[in-house]
Amino acid sequence: MLLYGLLLLSLSFWTSHSVFKIPLKMFAGKFNASVQLDLRTLRKNQSAVESGLSLASDPAGIVNFLDMINNLKGDSGRGYYMQMVIGTPGQTLNILVDTGSSNFAVAAAEHPYITHFYNRALSSTYQSSGRGVAVKYTQGEWEGELGTDRITIPQGPSGTITINIAAILKSEGFFLPGINWQGILGLAYPLLARPDPSVEPFFNSVVGQTGIPDVFSLQMCGAGVSASTTADPAGGSLIMGGVEPTLYRGSVWYTPVLEEWYYQVEVLKLEVGAQNLNLDCKEYNSDKAIVDSGTTLLRLPGNVFSAVVEAIMQTSLIEDFSAGFFEGTKLACWMRGESPWRLFPKISIYLRATNTSQSFRITILPQLYVQPITDIDGTLDCFRFGISPSANALVIGATVMEGFYVIFDRAQKRVGFAVSTCAGKWVQGCASLQLLLIKWPRH
Repeated sequence: MLLYGLLLLSLSFWTSHSVFKIPLKMFAGKFNASVQLDLRTLRKNQSAVESGLSLASDPAGIVNFLDMINNLKGDSGRGYYMQMVIGTPGQTLNILVDTGSSNFAVAAAEHPYITHFYNRALSSTYQSSGRGVAVKYTQGEWEGELGTDRITIPQGPSGTITINIAAILKSEGFFLPGINWQGILGLAYPLLARPDPSVEPFFNSVVGQTGIPDVFSLQMCGAGVSASTTADPAGGSLIMGGVEPTLYRGSVWYTPVLEEWYYQVEVLKLEVGAQNLNLDCKEYNSDKAIVDSGTTLLRLPGNVFSAVVEAIMQTSLIEDFSAGFFEGTKLACWMRGESPWRLFPKISIYLRATNTSQSFRITILPQLYVQPITDIDGTLDCFRFGISPSANALVIGATVMEGFYVIFDRAQKRVGFAVSTCAGKWVQGCASLQLLLIKWPRH
């Protein structure tokens, strides 16, 4: 529960004639960001076809991308999940989509924060391997037992697939209040699989057994959705086997995958507004930079985070602010109907292009990183800061990904970004892409 009014600040912004002030309230208290926030005619794009990507249904009928549109539900705070049917007879569960891990794991025992679980004893096709497994995440951990079983995906590739499955028997901080999923789908490379890379990840099994291209793409449409809403989750799409052209606008720009464990990329610089942070490239990539749908926020290495906060405070139209907003311990609240986004600058992330002498930038407007959380008594709208410090990585998480259609082209070892077509006033204009013909040294 939020504790009321500890601090009253004011905001100022200039017009051509005068200065106006808007009341701003800050609220503090124990706040769990991960819970309380936390068809035009299809035509094949020639450049994508040349790159080997599938863009429509394939002749064998294994994959039809139109069937996969809107197969996700959720938002950045509570995670994006899809429905899967596991075992024989089938048991239906919602599974969190996570590009930052590699195990497919589902609850196999009761837990106070989930409504149901996968009962191995009821599945005639479940086979135990007899091996234990444990996985720790940035938040939460679990342990259980490895085995195999059959799955089908109602809005995915057709047919039944046999996969490695971890039965979660014990967990801490993994299942949280308010979630609507009962497992996790790790979509990263085998090197991250636990207990070792011999445990074939889910998507590797799908590609091997169905023959679809080794590509998947994500559109996540929860930008601007308050975590306190009781309405149906905003959702999105996980396209397995290629790229669906109705889900993005303009061009797709690709950055190389540097190492196949996480989807590790290279960040060249950051800008806040028009201000270059002027940090060494190594600072942005300390000790890695990754694209991870399972991380809620944009996470930045400590020095980079501090520089971004300082630049925001210098360039924003807020004359004074509590550090608690940037530290994630306080919410910023405005009178209902007042939009805070015009008071904050855009943030640009520069990524190395596949032509390594070039770069492109993904630009994130405040609609993505100043995020609505809840309202107070119907009179105040409260927001959180969607960026946090990290001890070991720069993580392009859901806060950024919600503005883009993100393509994980594993076949060609690259990650692509295009502006998302998520309908709605919140997303349109929240992000942009630009190719820059600048020569960058290798780091």
